[in-house]
Amino acid sequence: MSKTGATRTTADTGRVVSGSLGRWLTIAGGVLFWGWLLARWLNNWFLPAGVGVPPGESFLDPAAVAPISDSLAFAVEYLPQLADAAWLTVVLTVVSIALGFVLAVPVSVARVYGTYSSTLSLAFTELIRGTPLLAQLFVLYYALNLSTLFRGLPDGGVLPSPVVYVAIIGFTINSVAYQAEYIRSALLSVDREQLTAARAIGLSERQGIRHVVLPQALRFAIPGWSNELVYLIKYSSLAAFITVPELFNVARSIAADNFAYTGIFALVAVLYLGLVISASKLMAGVERRVAIPGLGSTSR
Repeated sequence: MSKTGATRTTADTGRVVSGSLGRWLTIAGGVLFWGWLLARWLNNWFLPAGVGVPPGESFLDPAAVAPISDSLAFAVEYLPQLADAAWLTVVLTVVSIALGFVLAVPVSVARVYGTYSSTLSLAFTELIRGTPLLAQLFVLYYALNLSTLFRGLPDGGVLPSPVVYVAIIGFTINSVAYQAEYIRSALLSVDREQLTAARAIGLSERQGIRHVVLPQALRFAIPGWSNELVYLIKYSSLAAFITVPELFNVARSIAADNFAYTGIFALVAVLYLGLVISASKLMAGVERRVAIPGLGSTSR
């Protein structure tokens, strides 16, 4: 073997080993991150009194960790409260993007294939995308006072408080507009002859869209969904401005009490980063799972 060939083989082997090591480190980090979060949430919701630790308190004693590192002791003391608040961040993100998807599909189909409904769809998406999300939340919470509609519902534990329902409505409406545009672009990327062929074998236009066009288009829309999921994780922090006790709001309250703004928001950044990386890896796995050769296949 020539020297050039041997060098190339060594480089390829190094890349394989590095990639494998990176995957295992990512998996290990994900297991630790989500294992700790789930342990915190399960401790708060399901363990009887006297078992585990009270909500917001650490599994470890910060004073015992302090001789090792002051920074580590600081993290041990305040991360439990932030982890408990991260539950609402996850709820806002997951519920809003799921409901948004259900509503975005018909909105996008109406935009592409409708007549009068196309105009209505365009007006909706332009109105929502053209106004700030924070302004939309303020209108729903302060102007329309929607939280009164949810008073009397169960509050606390796994179930959210009334104001959280208002935030979910706001994020869902916003997500519908953006997801509809992602799906619309995916619908337009499917060759129109696909629908013509569906009509030729006896399917109605609606059946052709449902059974032929949408299954292909939704695969093309996955990268857009990944972007929307990351967007919602980060912008869920806007719910703090309508008093939702999510991650950012709780961090701000803690920092206002101890004035350790740098340390607290550094911990918040770590939690947000963990959520974003998890979401990105999840959507990359979904993309690989549903990929069909020649139809939105991925090499990631």
